[in-house]
Amino acid sequence: MRATQVFIDLTALRHNLACARAAAPASCILAAIKANAYGHGMLRVAQALSEADAFGVASLAEALQLREAGISQPVVLLEGFFAAAELPVIAQYAFIPAIHDHSQIEQLEQCVLPAPVDVWLKLDSGMHRLGFPLVEAKEVWQRLNACRNVRRVLGCMTHLANADNLNDDFTARQLADFAHLTEGLSGGRSIANSAGLLGWPCSHAEWVRPGLMLYGVSPLLGGRAEQHGLKPVMTLRSALIAVKHLKQGDAIGYGGVFVCPQDMPVGVVAAGYGDGYPRHARNGVPVLLNNRRCR
Repeated sequence: MRATQVFIDLTALRHNLACARAAAPASCILAAIKANAYGHGMLRVAQALSEADAFGVASLAEALQLREAGISQPVVLLEGFFAAAELPVIAQYAFIPAIHDHSQIEQLEQCVLPAPVDVWLKLDSGMHRLGFPLVEAKEVWQRLNACRNVRRVLGCMTHLANADNLNDDFTARQLADFAHLTEGLSGGRSIANSAGLLGWPCSHAEWVRPGLMLYGVSPLLGGRAEQHGLKPVMTLRSALIAVKHLKQGDAIGYGGVFVCPQDMPVGVVAAGYGDGYPRHARNGVPVLLNNRRCR
């Protein structure tokens, strides 16, 4: 058995989902489990979060893994589809792509599908990554509704850029612009990420999209998980395989970056970048040794 292991606390994961539900009780929850559930194992996370209303993934491959494992909740492809060849599979499994680019609409209009699909319309309210400009919202909405391969436009979604900073008024401007330029368009709204969910109640709308907070991380600048009642889901554990007694001035490791400020014991942990510990982690990263916090 390797000395270095990752432990996943599914009870903590379910607790954090309950925290999200309590913070936005009137909203449905689209749980973000993309990128292998932020490294926590997508299938085990999806199974543990059975009370989520839907799941958000990054690709068709992730969505198929969920269906093949028997996950029945709606699955939203947060980046939409990458090629027209994916559309028949999306239709077959009733996945829900987020449409964010004109090329995607063109492919929807031109393809032949076994059944029409539900979609979300993704709008750019200031993040400037994916999404149609807000000023095109009504035009794109009408085009999607006229497409024979679109069954329903479920609503409009956008992404908050600075919601982690509660003192930044850019979020309020995003929310105001989004509300104004989507006024009159039917369907739900999905705006709040974890930071919006915890820090901006006015962003909750019909759907919230918690990600980081599900895994026990505060999404707010300077925030701590316990302030929001969140519990850590992942723990990285290893063992000391040696204790060296070094002298003041002794340098440790490649480049001698750390220099002992005094005579001191130094423990060698059986962990490195081969275990996923990042090489760029700085000196002083805290660990618990026999439940005592140390460098």
